[in-house]
Amino acid sequence: MEYDELPELTDDMLARATVNRGGRPRSASSKVLLSVRYSREVVDFFRATGEGWQSRMDGALKEYVAQHSRR
Repeated sequence: MEYDELPELTDDMLARATVNRGGRPRSASSKVLLSVRYSREVVDFFRATGEGWQSRMDGALKEYVAQHSRR
């Protein structure tokens, strides 16, 4: 369809329009972007588990926090 063949937008069409932002859906839990250093052994271990290794590393750290904050 060519530009000049497009129908003109009516007020009703604009009133019913919604914004589609696209991309990934936002997570319910917010994350913080930062730079940290880990030992090669730790990084190699988690990377060897394949795709999603950063999420598994986050999960292991969350588990540690949960176990150590119950004191």
